[in-house]
Amino acid sequence: MRPNWFFAFPLDGRFVLELPELPPSFRRYHPDDVHLTLSFLGGCTEAAALLALAALDVALATSTFPCISVALGEVVPMGPRGRYSALSALLSQGREQTERCIASLRDVVSEAALGKRERRAPKAHVTLARPGRQATPARREEGLAWAAAQDLSAITAELRRIALYTWHEDRRERLFRIVAERPLGD
Repeated sequence: MRPNWFFAFPLDGRFVLELPELPPSFRRYHPDDVHLTLSFLGGCTEAAALLALAALDVALATSTFPCISVALGEVVPMGPRGRYSALSALLSQGREQTERCIASLRDVVSEAALGKRERRAPKAHVTLARPGRQATPARREEGLAWAAAQDLSAITAELRRIALYTWHEDRRERLFRIVAERPLGD
């Protein structure tokens, strides 16, 4: 099976260990997997992902992208209505600046790797957990109640770098690994 590739802003995810227990059938992200997605490339080849990395290098060298201060906010379901695929925190601070940065860079990497642009508007979010395939509608409702009870207003971060990610070798422990990182300017 071909791994997925994506670009994201890595975050210090240690805060997920402090969150209340999730309902059964949910998987909490490992602290090292916590990120804010810039561009999801999907199952492209490694060569295509590296072409996207080279395009990112050019974009970062020719324009200024400052570090962004963010704070987490409301936790919401993401994905199809009725069968969401993730519980993610939206940004309560730094959202507009982050979404402008995403809009400026995601087409650069997507076009280089896939030859196409993203159609949806950027939506800055940090995924915390995912329901398993076996999650029943009742468990998904419990997941929504868990999300509504979270207060992440004290969680702040600096978006200081962009990383190219792919799958981790041992997906039972962690989902992702960083292949390369690039700093944002100040």
